[in-house]
This record gives sequence, structure tokens and C-alpha cells, in this order.
Amino acid sequence: MRKAYAGTVTASKSRKAGSFIFLPALLSLWILFAATGCMKVGPNYVPPETKFPSQWPAVPDPAFAVEEEMIRTWWTVFEDPLLTRLVDEAAEGNLDLKTAVARVREARARLDFAAGGYFPGVDADGSVIRQRTSENVGLRAGETLTFYRAGVDAGWEIDLFGRISRSVEAAAADYEASEEDRGDVLVSLFGEIATNYLTVRTLQARLASTLGNIESQKEVLELTQSRFRYGLATGLDVAQAEDVLASSQAQVPPLRSELNQAMNNIALLVGKAPGSLREELMEKEDIPLPHTAVAVGLPADLLRQRPDVRRAERQLAAQTARIGVATADLYPAFSLLGTLGLESIDAGDFLTAGSRFYSLGPRLRWSIFDGGRIRSLIRVADAQTEQALHQYEQTILRAMSEVDNAMFAYVEEQKRLEALERSVEASRRTLSLAVELYREGLRDFQSVLDAQRSLFNQENQLAQSRGSVAINLVSLYRVLGGGWAPGEGREAGEHREQARGGE
Repeated sequence: MRKAYAGTVTASKSRKAGSFIFLPALLSLWILFAATGCMKVGPNYVPPETKFPSQWPAVPDPAFAVEEEMIRTWWTVFEDPLLTRLVDEAAEGNLDLKTAVARVREARARLDFAAGGYFPGVDADGSVIRQRTSENVGLRAGETLTFYRAGVDAGWEIDLFGRISRSVEAAAADYEASEEDRGDVLVSLFGEIATNYLTVRTLQARLASTLGNIESQKEVLELTQSRFRYGLATGLDVAQAEDVLASSQAQVPPLRSELNQAMNNIALLVGKAPGSLREELMEKEDIPLPHTAVAVGLPADLLRQRPDVRRAERQLAAQTARIGVATADLYPAFSLLGTLGLESIDAGDFLTAGSRFYSLGPRLRWSIFDGGRIRSLIRVADAQTEQALHQYEQTILRAMSEVDNAMFAYVEEQKRLEALERSVEASRRTLSLAVELYREGLRDFQSVLDAQRSLFNQENQLAQSRGSVAINLVSLYRVLGGGWAPGEGREAGEHREQARGGE
């Protein structure tokens, strides 16, 4: 009995010694795998080369000044304090922008979730179970026992073929794309604020011009009525003067309605209730126009900074990384699993050495046959990447077209404005002379009517043109990506570099 007992002890010690020899060896092998880095499958992303035109030949040089810093705060060229204040308020209160910021936080959380795959996962569990055994079993038949158990489970996947790294790459690119989306919302928001503000000032100018013409037409009506009373004019003259006056008065309500709508649009953009800005916006101001050459940068350089272009490029990068994620499923996945805990049927024995248990070892998971599903998913990822590439190229072409159109429209509208200013001056002289000649009986009333209609039309077009010049300038800054500095508040680049560490 003593020898048998000794033999048992010897065997037990041998098993323990074997375990302690095996575990360090396994851990060393695991560390060796981790230290050698991963072999990332799938294509490595290379940004597509896009050649932008160095300049747009439709735009004459004197119209623009190369000053890229002004692009970030382009609204200051109008030197309008209220416009600047509205832009600042929109940056703080616009709800669409807050939604975009929330999407950035969501993408960042997804990136952190993906990066968590680099680390082992550890779960703790515990239980106290009261259990009665069957009376028809052998040992402990019909006994009621209490099982005490507590332990931790751990698992760690070796990123041998880059599944985790590619997932982090994709999540980092998605995060950066969400930042660019926020930038795109900012660019659009500032452009919408300025456009609606300039629309308000344009409508006020048109309304003032219309009311001025109405006063002039009232004076002409009084003149025709006076001449009619003395038999110097016909009833037709009076009727025609009344018709012109009523027609001009009919233009006022639509203008006021559009003005109210534009004011409410601004309130909505800054996150305020309708009508909350009406009082301060109703204080009439001239349409603001820049006093010097428009400050822009080189269009080719600015196009690369447009948020929508940068977003499309980041979406292409994310989709390219997902090819690697899908491809990694073709290869085996290695994990290290371990469990350590205490287990007993007696609470008094629970914390003793005899209650200890553990397990540790590697796990291999490899899809040997799946009916071609993995390769199909790889082809899906390839096709989606091709779509993302075409979308990026389309975004580039659309950006170039928008810049060319905006520059051309701004320059041509300035020419139109200059011509209209001359036309309005001539129309005013024409009306003054026509009224004087009609008063002296040297011309009929038709010449006065023609001069009134011409002046009304030309002054209305002049106010519209002044507004269009300013709004076209806003559109130009908008298509150049103005109001946004690429890379602000971004941290995803650090994660992208971590993901590239195994290359």
C-alpha cells in the first residue's frame, strides 16, 4: 500500500511537471507567432492617381487672387457682421450638423470595436447550483448536492492572415469618411446660410425698387388725372397709368412672401424657431459685394481638399480593406483558449487547492468546404470596390465641372451687372425726359408707359444681378470646399498606422 501510494504521488508529480513544461512551451510558441507579425491577405490600398487641370481657361486671371487661407473663412470677404454671426450660430446650432457629428462618434466607436480584436477577451462567470441526482444512477444516487463554481475564460486570436488588421483598416477609413461627411455638411451649411442671407438682401432690394417705382407711377397717375380734368389728356391715358400702377403693386405680395420664406430658412439653418430672426433681418442693408478681387486658391489643389472628394477616396480605401477581410476567411484562424477557476460541492472546500481547475490550448478553425460561399463574398467585395472606384472618379469629374461652371458664372454675371447699371441709368433719364415732354404736350403718354415699364424691369434685373453676383461667389467658394479644413479633429490616422504595422 505504501509503494502504491508512493507510485501515485510520483505519477501525479510527473503530470504536474509535464504540465508546467508544456504550458511555457505553448506560450512561447504563441508569443513567437505574435512577434513575427501577420501576413495580411488581400490587396494593399494605393490611392488612385487623378490628374487635375492646372487651371480653368474660361476664367480670366484678374478676376481672382490666389489666397488659399481666405477659403476657410470666405464669408468674411463680404464684410457683413450679421452674416458672420449667422455662420457662427449655424456651426453651433444646426441640427443636420449635430447629426453628422453623431455619425462621426458612431464611426469612431466602430473603429474602437474593431481595434479591440487585437487584444484577448476575458470573461468571468460564477454559479451556485442546487441539484438532485436520479435514484437510478450509481454513485450518489438520489442525493441532493450544491455545486459551487467560479472562473475566468480567456480567448485570443492570432491575426496571422490580417483579418483583424484589415477590419481595423476598413473601420479607420470609414471613420475618416464620416469626418469628411461632417466637413461636407459644414460646407453646404455655410453656403446655404450665405445664399439665403443674400437672397434676403436681394429681395429687400427688389422690394425697395418696386416700392420706389410705385411712388413714381403714382405721381404719373396724378399727372394724367390732372391733365384729364383740364382736357389735356384722354381717359385712355388715365386707365393705362392705373394699369401700370396696379401691375407694380401686384408684385409686392409675392416678394414679401419670398422674403419671409428666406428668413425662415435662415432660422431653420441656425436651429431656431421660424420668425425668430425676422426683426434683425428686416433692418434693410445693401447687398454685400467684395470690394477687391475674389480670393481663391489654385482650383486643382482645392479640389483635392473638397470633403466629398476626400470622402469618396476614404470609402474606396475602406472597401479595398474589406476584400482582405473576406479573403482571410480562406485561411485557418488560430486562437489561444484558456479557463481557470474553482469548483466544489462543499462550500468549505471551495477555496482550497483541490478545487482548482484549468484548461489551456490552441484552437484551429478552418473552413474546408463551404460550397464556394467565401469566394463568392470575395467577388462581392471586389465588385463593391470597383463601384467605389467609379464613384470616386465620378465625384472628381463632378467637382471639376462644378468649379468650372461656378467660376464662369461669377465672371459673366459681373459683366451683366455692369451692363445693367448702365441700362438703369439710361432708363431713369429716359423716364424723366418722357414725363417732362408729356407734361409739355410734346409726346404722347405711350412713351411714358414704355419708359416706366423699362425702368421697372431694368431696376428689378439690376437688384437680381447684384444678388446673383454675390450668390455666385458663394457657390464658387462652396464648390471649392470653402469653410472646412481637412483633417480637423481626426484621430483615425493613428489606427490606420497601427493596422499597417504588420506589412
